[in-house]
Amino acid sequence: MPLRFVDNHMHIDPINGEGIKAVKKFQNVGGGYIFLVSKFTTSWDIPLKDEESFKKLFQKTVSLADNINDETDVKAFPVIGVHPAEFAHMCDKFNIKKALEIAKKAMDMASDFVKEGQAVAFGEVGRPHYEVEDNVLKACMDLLEYVFRLSKDIDCPIQLHTESSTAEHFEEFRKLAIKCGVNPQHVIKHYSPPLIKIGEKTGIFPSLVSSKDNISQAIREGNRFLMESDYIDDLKRPGAVVGPKSVPRISQRLFEEEILTEEDLWKIHKDNIEKVYNVSLD
Repeated sequence: MPLRFVDNHMHIDPINGEGIKAVKKFQNVGGGYIFLVSKFTTSWDIPLKDEESFKKLFQKTVSLADNINDETDVKAFPVIGVHPAEFAHMCDKFNIKKALEIAKKAMDMASDFVKEGQAVAFGEVGRPHYEVEDNVLKACMDLLEYVFRLSKDIDCPIQLHTESSTAEHFEEFRKLAIKCGVNPQHVIKHYSPPLIKIGEKTGIFPSLVSSKDNISQAIREGNRFLMESDYIDDLKRPGAVVGPKSVPRISQRLFEEEILTEEDLWKIHKDNIEKVYNVSLD
């Protein structure tokens, strides 16, 4: 079976971006699977009023994954949740108590989507990558612990969005996972630095943006990591964070340059994915 490359964190936006055209670009260079991460409610022109707004967002994400699966040869796995930047905005729009109430109910709904097999993971959840007021940060952590406890109840992986992480952050995430009864290997640090040995020590799974330098540095410490584009699919920011072709192209380039071995590629793009998400890539 030929290896089909996996993008662990991709956004597709049929309203503001290229939509399925971007998925076909990924497919045409050897891409086989994407973890389709939900965007903001505003990306879908959904008025942000209450938890029902997020239910509509999740339904849109799942429907988009279905369209990708029908219209391309790429398999899309939906990843759904309340983005921490949107949650921070909710704290301003409503108040912290109301924002938490809405977000927790939204994540209860996300849990139902996972239990029904419509989504495979929570994400991206966590705390903003920029500075916020202490009370908003505390609310983000309250929500994140709630998400971890939901994860434990239904054995659901989590994609984390946080500030740029250090070894101390990985240890923090490990402790939160253990506290909530979650296996740390089902906690994925999206947009992770190449802290491969730290990830192995703590159990947290790093997911690295696909650049030559990033992956070259990571593989010096081992192949226990995932690769992502974090493609945001916004015509106002073309190619951000990196383009939809990046994961297959960087993987192939580093293989040709003998930086990645065939064993590394199978580990990164199949074994690690199956281990983290409890899915089968056939």
